[in-house]
Amino acid sequence: MRLNYPTNIKIIRVPCTGKVDIIHILRAFEKGADGVYAVGCMEGECHYNSGNLRARKRIEQAQKILDAIGVGGERVQMRNLSSAEGPRFAQYAVEMDELIRKLGPNPIKVAAKDKAA
Repeated sequence: MRLNYPTNIKIIRVPCTGKVDIIHILRAFEKGADGVYAVGCMEGECHYNSGNLRARKRIEQAQKILDAIGVGGERVQMRNLSSAEGPRFAQYAVEMDELIRKLGPNPIKVAAKDKAA
């Protein structure tokens, strides 16, 4: 099955969303990402016991940090899917792309561009 989702979505595979740390999320914004979303197993069905629950807590912490520094916590999202829900993954990618387009570019990236000019 070939999935169609926005070409600006960059997929970074990890063995478990529990491996995604807050520093990875914040570094993505520092490097210019306009948004980040993590897609993990269904809650309660993590192959690594509670990795997706740890990931959700980290996403929530990253949202609070991004709100506090003025970037916007809504730019970070967590979704849960089973491995058989490829079309839904593509749907989430489209929804995230639409949200980020509505929010506009990452304020950190805009500030860096203004400073360089």
